[in-house]
Amino acid sequence: MSACEEGKMSLLSDIINLNFSEVTDKTIAEYIWIGGSGLDLRSKARTLAGTVTDLSKLPKWNYDGSSTGQALGEDSEVILYPQAIFRDPFRRGNHILVLCDAYTPAGDPIPTNKRYDAAKILSHPEVIAEEPWYGIEQEYTLLQKNVKWPLGWPVGGFPAPQGPYYCGIGADKAFGRDIVGAHYNACLHAGINITGINGEVMPAQWEFQVGPSVGISAADQLWVARYILERITEIAGAIVSFDPKPIQGDCNGAGAHTNYSTKSMRRISVMKSLRRLLIIYLEAQTPHFAYGEGNERGVADRGASIRVGRDTEKAGKGYFEDRRPASNMDPYVVTSLIAETTILWKP
Repeated sequence: MSACEEGKMSLLSDIINLNFSEVTDKTIAEYIWIGGSGLDLRSKARTLAGTVTDLSKLPKWNYDGSSTGQALGEDSEVILYPQAIFRDPFRRGNHILVLCDAYTPAGDPIPTNKRYDAAKILSHPEVIAEEPWYGIEQEYTLLQKNVKWPLGWPVGGFPAPQGPYYCGIGADKAFGRDIVGAHYNACLHAGINITGINGEVMPAQWEFQVGPSVGISAADQLWVARYILERITEIAGAIVSFDPKPIQGDCNGAGAHTNYSTKSMRRISVMKSLRRLLIIYLEAQTPHFAYGEGNERGVADRGASIRVGRDTEKAGKGYFEDRRPASNMDPYVVTSLIAETTILWKP
């Protein structure tokens, strides 16, 4: 890059990061929603007067659903309902990210709005009384932008065998740590309860954890953490993949193991009660697709469906880990399904 080009890029960066709070009290709100595939995230920005921290002060908005696979061209308007506010780590200051779900102009949730049904379950009085906690372990793979092959791998080839990469350090083991670190910091700035990160078994595969978070907020936070990750990889010129088996063969797949407990499980339940919850859950015959598309390509390597930790076994109370959800699962579907099955379902 020439000195002139570097100067232009520096100027552009300065303008992007411009702090205009001294000249106006206006706030930029980035409205975020889930597109028609159920995994693609969309967003657009609008200017609001003053600082906004209250959901009730946020206006509903609309978008062209025919361009996201969520409406027909002759009746394409879809309405965004703000549901959660986060600090914007990109614009910073008082600017915000606004997570929304989508409705028809008549006020009905559109078919791809999974949050609506999840909220009904997670706001049920029996569920609220049990204070369900979730800790979600989101695995993902970083890819080279132009060839869509894992970051740091020789194009069309493979790195050294798996083994040294899990929680590894060094330029020959940790591919994309700058992206991962930026994402960690950005999530903390946004107000997401991100509790850690680590390199995974397959090189260029990483994990972050969200939680423990209560009820619907766990799913809201995971979706916004995914959004932030996609924005950061966009800046870095890379791609993030949530495919549960991005590389065929012996390479590890990717999951979204979901840790879960209720007030009863944490405080008073003995192991017998915990086992009963597990049996009820396993006997629910949950549809395979609920845990993410493409999960069957890696299911043989996933080990136990439900794991009870040693500390939980020893104490007779605690949490369990559902290891079935794939990395591309919808957290609204999974969190509400677990709560419904363990709290509301009557065998």
